[in-house]
Amino acid sequence: MATAISANRAELLAIANSVASEKMIDKGIVIEAIEEAIQRAARARYGAENDIRAKLDVQTGDLRLWRVVEVVETVEDYFKQVDLAAGQKLQKDAQLGDFIVDPLPAVDLGRIDAQSAKQVIFQKVREADRERQFEEFKDRASELITGVVKSVEFGHIVVNLGRAEGVIRRDQQIPRELMRVGDRVRALILSVRRENRGPQIFLSRAHPDFMKKLFAQEVPEIYDGIIEIKAAARDPGSRAKIGVISYDGSIDPVGACVGMKGSRVQAVVQEMQGEKIDIIPWSEDTATFVVNALQPATVQRVVIDEDDSRIEVVVPDDQLSLAIGRRGQNVRLASQLTGSQIDIMTEADASEKRQREFVERSTMFQEELDVDETLAQLLVAEGFSELEEVAYVGIEELAGIEGFDEELAQELQSRALEGLERREEASRAERRELGVEDDLAAIPHLTEAMLVVLGKAGIKTLDDLADLATDELIAKKRTDNRRGPPRSERAEDKGGVLGEFGLSEEQGNEIIMAARAHWFDDEESSESVATAPQAGAAAEPLTGEAADADPAQ
Repeated sequence: MATAISANRAELLAIANSVASEKMIDKGIVIEAIEEAIQRAARARYGAENDIRAKLDVQTGDLRLWRVVEVVETVEDYFKQVDLAAGQKLQKDAQLGDFIVDPLPAVDLGRIDAQSAKQVIFQKVREADRERQFEEFKDRASELITGVVKSVEFGHIVVNLGRAEGVIRRDQQIPRELMRVGDRVRALILSVRRENRGPQIFLSRAHPDFMKKLFAQEVPEIYDGIIEIKAAARDPGSRAKIGVISYDGSIDPVGACVGMKGSRVQAVVQEMQGEKIDIIPWSEDTATFVVNALQPATVQRVVIDEDDSRIEVVVPDDQLSLAIGRRGQNVRLASQLTGSQIDIMTEADASEKRQREFVERSTMFQEELDVDETLAQLLVAEGFSELEEVAYVGIEELAGIEGFDEELAQELQSRALEGLERREEASRAERRELGVEDDLAAIPHLTEAMLVVLGKAGIKTLDDLADLATDELIAKKRTDNRRGPPRSERAEDKGGVLGEFGLSEEQGNEIIMAARAHWFDDEESSESVATAPQAGAAAEPLTGEAADADPAQ
């Protein structure tokens, strides 16, 4: 019998050591799982109502089993309580209220008990293994990792990373790249998420950062921080652009990334399945960087609209298709690289646009200021494009225009203010016709023209406006109207309701908070109404019969 017990002890410790070593988890977790499994088996044998504990000695393998009972005066639960006399038989100094130990003989695990214990141990070990995987990878996002393709399921590639598994989803793969089971693959750790079925490690080969990390491996100057990749854009499997800068004047960033006879860049290209890479010198000057980003096309002129983050680029007629690229690829990558929308047009297009804008603005000034064509064109030629500019510019700037004097400048400003007032009145009438409440007109930063737009969008009350998020109100509309790409590929974003008015995020927040202010006023009013009767009752003096009543009654 002693031999059998010794063998069981050795077997339990061997199981714990083996599982902990194989799964690379703490041996204590495996011991806890074994103890819990034995506790369950003992409860099944002695009764689930008992509070049974088990302890496995990690040094000797001795297994102790006991029941915890409380010493009480009157026993109500015979499974977890004993009276004082019975308690003192178990422990001589037992007192009422003590919790004492009632030793139990070791259980002989049957087939069903053993199977149940095995499931408990596996479950505990599985949970510990998942937690270890999450802790190991949670801080490794944006790292390169190498693994072996384990399987391909519904287009998603499952990669064996050694002590964990990752997945490259279909949209994070390089198009037309063929992966087979057993292939070694390098990928970027995109994110690590804790989920019920275990940690999910998402990998990517299509992300621009994957290309950056590959260059850092191939170019020592990038790894050392002498050269930095400031921006990157990819059309996975086809073409990519990176903007690089050198912090050492003696090192050419483009040449360092290309390498001797193109050795460095070719190593990256091969890993990215032949993806062509344009290496561009990065510049703090946006116009210069845009010119570089559109290579190999030649650029004649760059006009930057910082308010809308749009860049208008004028190219010669014979460079238009080159600047746009096949299916708009070149200009799309340049837009991603610069973080701004780029509109490509020829000199003829630019001239036609300028002429159209000149005529539109001249006509507007003629109608709003009631001036002749020559004077209106003169204002446009001097750079005035909006009625507000004429109304609020310094009088000396208007008077300084050739052929103008102070009297004419004052008259133009007066007419401009009258024109703005007419617009405001027309918008106010339209706003009221749409049913937009006057309460909205009292909110800061909102003009009558804005209220008309809100009304057309169905936002007519304070609650309608208060329900919006700031982005839904002020986000600017983004429409890719470049020439070249098919209509189906043109990115379009409807933007916020008031996106066309150029409101700042701070102004948008103020508008939303002002619209929500009445919510808090309503809450305070409700609280006052709820507490008023109590306060009144406490303050009201006793009179008549109530004053004469006996407090004891």
